[in-house]
Amino acid sequence: QREGGFAGRWIIEQNKNFVQFRGGANPTGAVFRPLIRPGASCGRAWHLPAYKIVMSDYRTEAPQILRDFLSYHETIKAHSKRTVDEYFLDLRNFFRYLKQTRDSSLADKSLDEIDISDVDLDFAASVTLTDIYGYMTYLSRDRVQHQNSRNSGYGLNAASRARKIATIRSFYNYLTNKMHLLRENPVKDMDSPKLKKTLPKYLTLDESIQLLDSVDGKNQERDYCILTLFLNCGLRISELVGLNLNDIQDDALRVLGKGDKERIVPFYAAIGKRVRAYIREVRVQWVKEEHGVLFVNQRGQPLTSRGVQYLMQKQCERCELSIRVHPHMFRHSFATHLLDNGADIRVVQELLGHASLSTTQIYMHVSRERLRQAYESAHPLAGKRSCG
Repeated sequence: QREGGFAGRWIIEQNKNFVQFRGGANPTGAVFRPLIRPGASCGRAWHLPAYKIVMSDYRTEAPQILRDFLSYHETIKAHSKRTVDEYFLDLRNFFRYLKQTRDSSLADKSLDEIDISDVDLDFAASVTLTDIYGYMTYLSRDRVQHQNSRNSGYGLNAASRARKIATIRSFYNYLTNKMHLLRENPVKDMDSPKLKKTLPKYLTLDESIQLLDSVDGKNQERDYCILTLFLNCGLRISELVGLNLNDIQDDALRVLGKGDKERIVPFYAAIGKRVRAYIREVRVQWVKEEHGVLFVNQRGQPLTSRGVQYLMQKQCERCELSIRVHPHMFRHSFATHLLDNGADIRVVQELLGHASLSTTQIYMHVSRERLRQAYESAHPLAGKRSCG
């Protein structure tokens, strides 16, 4: 059943990492109302419904078979809480769909109203490849794309469907290969959705310099340091907001990446000088109660990923770049510039914190493409139909 928008009363389903709006009855009675600064105006009157909060925690909500799987990934595989939470939401939605398709009395309910507390090993063992194909069709055609949007479309893209099938595959691999609770794995012969292969977009060297030279505004020192670390150290946005004061070493950063894996990323002296100047002259004025986080807002609170995205948007608008810039584009730029200037791909893999070399190799294709463009634009015979 298709649903979307904010009509009526809505539950905000929340955990530590993200919030999801959904409709339906709220068993808790807790009410959440947006905090609006008195006298603030956004140009028109907004009439918002009352929101109710429901905390989502797999440790109390998931059936035992899912709790064991999720706990394994969080404690043994050392996956982040966000990853484990996403696994839970993926599997919960999958089993809700299966229960609805198997029980006609649930046909008129939304998936959010379907309880999966009775899902056990027998239920998991009854799942067939046909069931999973049906679920993928549902994701492709009927799943709401943006849960928080008034006017969301339907049907997830191939990348989103591939991630969800990867979660299901991981769950059944755990049951068959790790715990030996099932003999047959229904997902073993299932192909992932075909993904469109696209090369990562990046800033040229001139565009990178243009961006840094244009940094301005009341938070200039902080914003310059953030953009410089993005472009010169190849950080993920989660890694940047997670930096602490003691992660700044003499000529390098200590970075905590995916799976709590630490790596050391060197930087040149001028970067260290700017970062230390920000700490000494700017940060010290903003932070009233020390917490150790490197990048903060003017109230002294740690910057969030959303805050970094916002300040980047503002700086890029000021720079008037011809392309839309996002935080991961800086990481792409970092890798591409290194490879263009002769860096060994395994060194780049280490600097980026990639677990697999194949993930880094996509940047080799970017460099080869630039070599081909240079060849075709400069070689006198390039583009000729025949050289004979």
